[in-house]
Amino acid sequence: MRWNICVVGAGKIGQMIATLLKTSPNYTVTVADHDLAALSVLNKMGVPTKQIDAKDEAGLAEGLKGFDAVISAAPFFLTPAIAKAAQVAGAHYFDLTEDVAATNAVRALAEKSQTAFMPQCGLAPGFVGIAGAALAAEFDEIDSLHMRVGALPLYPTNALKYNLTWSTDGLINEYCNPCDAIVNGQLVKTAPLEDYEILGHDGVEYECFNTSGGLGTLPETLEGKARAVSYRSIRYPGHRDILRLLLNDLGLERRRDLLKDIFEAALPRTDQDVVLVYCTAKGRIGGQLREKSLINKSYSRVIDGQTWSAIQVTTAAGVLGVVDLMRTGTLPSKGFIRQEQVKFADFLETEFGRLYRAGDVTKQSKAA
Repeated sequence: MRWNICVVGAGKIGQMIATLLKTSPNYTVTVADHDLAALSVLNKMGVPTKQIDAKDEAGLAEGLKGFDAVISAAPFFLTPAIAKAAQVAGAHYFDLTEDVAATNAVRALAEKSQTAFMPQCGLAPGFVGIAGAALAAEFDEIDSLHMRVGALPLYPTNALKYNLTWSTDGLINEYCNPCDAIVNGQLVKTAPLEDYEILGHDGVEYECFNTSGGLGTLPETLEGKARAVSYRSIRYPGHRDILRLLLNDLGLERRRDLLKDIFEAALPRTDQDVVLVYCTAKGRIGGQLREKSLINKSYSRVIDGQTWSAIQVTTAAGVLGVVDLMRTGTLPSKGFIRQEQVKFADFLETEFGRLYRAGDVTKQSKAA
């Protein structure tokens, strides 16, 4: 069955989602935004658009009528309004948000909805939750599951060793908001920037530390089963210390708008990036204590004649993989859907999930 999709948000990720849908025989796509300049970029790419203000609830709901599904690629603070409009329009709803409060608002809408609501569908949360749940399921008894994800410049040149690759608002939320985790078997909130560790892969040294939102609902699912579950962002060494200076010593954690202005004025964007997913689980299999890892490393690539960054490709593939599973009836079509309800093997078989295959370092190592 061919689905008609509306993508709300004409930014970098919205453009990538629209491009993948446009090139698929199973979808038609329209992109909605209030910004005519952003929509004109999509028009030049051959994607139909419509101008809608997400703050106009009635107009948004009317504009979403007739679509099978709505994908929000808009800022996190617009999530509740877009989800509500999708519900009124009778469309399935998906988004990319890492914001816990926004997800809770979507979850409340889903309780009495006749369509499906599936937030947190990008890279992290999103793909990493699907992969992490699959890794945990390989154990008879799961002890710990640690998921680490980084979207990094290939060629860092500044002291932060970082370039902007996605939403600045989302990035700041990750650095400032409390983090969900399981510690000693209990679901808890941990502090961002803590639980520091050094990680090495493929001859490169990285640092990792707590950030908010990356786990989605996985801690709820594994509570009472695992002793420890965590999510940490991967950065090049030195990044965390500078963040502490900015957020704590200079007080910018309380002035997030100013921090956003500083980041966007000083940190250039880049398409020359790498996305590293590094999941490790420990537990018992057949009575023996075992450890397994899943590593995925993605780079920018050319799709439909244009170069797209690794974070654009992996984020868009994350949400579209689960959209495809719902279109084909593999996922429930009603209520709140968690990422861990998705079978990893099913996800990788979708036309969009296959974009992750080239980055599967674990399988490449086995083949070697």
